[in-house]
Amino acid sequence: MTVVTADLHSVQPTYRWLALVVLIAIAYLVVPFIGSTYLYEAILVPFLALSLAGVGLNLLTGYAGQVSLGSAAFMAVGAFAAYNFNLRVDGLPLIVSILLAGLCAAAVGIVFGLPSLRLRGFYLAVSTLAAQFFVQWGLTKFGWFSNDSASGVIDAPPLMLAGVEFTGPVGRYLFSLTIVVVLTFLAHRLATSQTGRNFIAVRDNETAARIIGVPVLKTKLLAFAISSFIIAVAGVLWAFAYLRTVEPAGFNLDRSFQILFIIIIGGLASIRGAFFGAALIVVFPLVLSRLGSFLLGDLFDSGVLDMSQHIVLGALIILFLILEPDGLSSLWGKIRRRFGSAVGRAA
Repeated sequence: MTVVTADLHSVQPTYRWLALVVLIAIAYLVVPFIGSTYLYEAILVPFLALSLAGVGLNLLTGYAGQVSLGSAAFMAVGAFAAYNFNLRVDGLPLIVSILLAGLCAAAVGIVFGLPSLRLRGFYLAVSTLAAQFFVQWGLTKFGWFSNDSASGVIDAPPLMLAGVEFTGPVGRYLFSLTIVVVLTFLAHRLATSQTGRNFIAVRDNETAARIIGVPVLKTKLLAFAISSFIIAVAGVLWAFAYLRTVEPAGFNLDRSFQILFIIIIGGLASIRGAFFGAALIVVFPLVLSRLGSFLLGDLFDSGVLDMSQHIVLGALIILFLILEPDGLSSLWGKIRRRFGSAVGRAA
């Protein structure tokens, strides 16, 4: 029995990668042919964008231990920067515009990450909140960012990648999926590299990390830069693929809290936790709306839905913090281990 259990543990990484490959294959080869327009536009595209934002914030908060409440600001920087690069530089490929937008957000992230050199915890969270208000004010105040649009709302450019235009709901889904798969893979490699271990060392104990030779200040700023880059690309997907408009209102403070809730519910310091949390955040309002309409009929209007969503979501966060502080990712791991143990005992 011991030998069988050991064999199961030894092949787990192989099964994990195989399951991931199968999941990606289904996402590319099956979902585009069986999904509906509602599935792509209301569920899958926002799920992918929010998942990527969760991955970015998890690198900063979950791995590096730096609390941030300004995620939506970096999403906005990414969306507006990509729009302006695409608009003002003739012939610039969209993917290059997105990469440059990510670099712009990384620079902004470093600036707003400077207080982390002196501040921690709640005080750092408040300082990052300044990014949210400052960016929204700047984008609203200066019309140049929105090409002097009277309403401040501008249409997103066509989605192009390697000379291929991604049109329609399926095209926007495939474009978002490709970006998310690539950046998630890179984020996973980063989290398991020496840089990721430095993030964890700074999170656990800055003094101990400094003693063992970790460059604490550089590590913190690097975490802000990488996190802001990924979140900015998520902002591009949110604006270009989901909303199909670029406007400051799409990146308000509620969006920042939404991304924070994603990593709390999904699990801190877990790449897959960002996807679990985003799935719950995206699907939960739809399920609540259907259930409320079924039980209460016309009494369950949009106002009641919004209030109920906040109440139930807040209760879920409290329950997770008390009963399962490591989130859905940890819960999924426990289920897998119990299943593996049951298989081992049966063998």
